[in-house]
Amino acid sequence: MKARKLVYLSDVPGLMRDPSSPASIISHIGQGEISRLIQEGVVQGGMIPKLQSAAQSLGAGVNKVHIIDATLPHSLLLELFTEEGVGTEIVHE
Repeated sequence: MKARKLVYLSDVPGLMRDPSSPASIISHIGQGEISRLIQEGVVQGGMIPKLQSAAQSLGAGVNKVHIIDATLPHSLLLELFTEEGVGTEIVHE
C-alpha cells in the first residue's frame, strides 16, 4: 500500500515508562529501542504486540507509527499537526 503513517488508536495516551502515570509518556522513539524497552520491562501487556507490529510496519516501509489515545478529543489532529503531539511517535532508524 506504500503507507507513510500508521496510527494506532488506543485507550492509553501512548507508550509510558510507568503505566500508572500518564506524565511518563515517551513521545518519540526509534524502532531500534523497541526490543530494549520490552526486555527491560518498560513495555508490558497489550503494548507489546502494538510495538512489535509497529516495528514490522516500519521494516516494511512505513515511515512513522503513532500510538494515541482515541478517547482524547481531537487526538489524531493534535498528534499529526502539532510539534509536540499527544501520543508516541515511532520512527524508522
